[in-house]
Amino acid sequence: MARFRTRFAPSPTYYLHLGHALSAFHVWRAAAIAGGEVLLRIEDIDTTRCRPEYTQAIYDDLEWLGFTWPEPVRVQSEHFPDFAQCVSRLCDEGLAYRCFRTRAELAALQNPATPGAHAPDEEAALLDEDRPYAWRLSLQAAREKIGAEWESLSYEEQTPQGVITRQADPECHGDIVIARKDSPSAYHIAATHDDALQGVTHIVRGEDLIEAPHIHTLLQTLFDWPRPIYQHHALLLDQDGQKLSKRQQSVPLASLRADGMTADQIRQRLGFS
Repeated sequence: MARFRTRFAPSPTYYLHLGHALSAFHVWRAAAIAGGEVLLRIEDIDTTRCRPEYTQAIYDDLEWLGFTWPEPVRVQSEHFPDFAQCVSRLCDEGLAYRCFRTRAELAALQNPATPGAHAPDEEAALLDEDRPYAWRLSLQAAREKIGAEWESLSYEEQTPQGVITRQADPECHGDIVIARKDSPSAYHIAATHDDALQGVTHIVRGEDLIEAPHIHTLLQTLFDWPRPIYQHHALLLDQDGQKLSKRQQSVPLASLRADGMTADQIRQRLGFS
């Protein structure tokens, strides 16, 4: 069996907060228990929101909390061609299509076989208009390619009762976005590609991504990538019962540090003393 290897993969779209610290403690503790290692990966494929200062803050915050990781750190924005090749392969195999429809327009459609697909002449006209579009993975085409194996797609999840096998249901996501006209990759492609490339054996992350293995299992099958074991931990909630988030601009770790809070106090507050 391969040595336990997991990763902590934040996106530098804002500063890290206590929710990220909680996840980091779970990740590094899992690796310590297993005698494995944690890779740090910067998932900065969102070129409109990611900032270099947020990336530097990730390093500063994690070092302050006492975490270490092997070098070099994989920075996804430096490897867009890798992800573009994956998207191109799906397109070449007839597994992806251009979708010019908005989410609202897709939601209004009446369960078509390929919800975002356009007739060739319509697609050509939209391209001539230079309309924005997304590349979507066609679940219908993927099902046809995989054949009988579709019904047995599964992944393993680490639970308090041990490792269990769960049935994968890619259709719960619909035809996911794998790239956009102005971006060579979306999250699902970049994350699964890098997990395979870096030999990640276990993925430890929050319950907000508990549905991700359904589509990731499909991608791993299509590309013949290994399937890691997943583990999901509870989220840190605010006083209103909402998860801490960058969108709400939850209090950054840097602000807590500036106010005099120590890393040990953070650890104790999060239950990792």
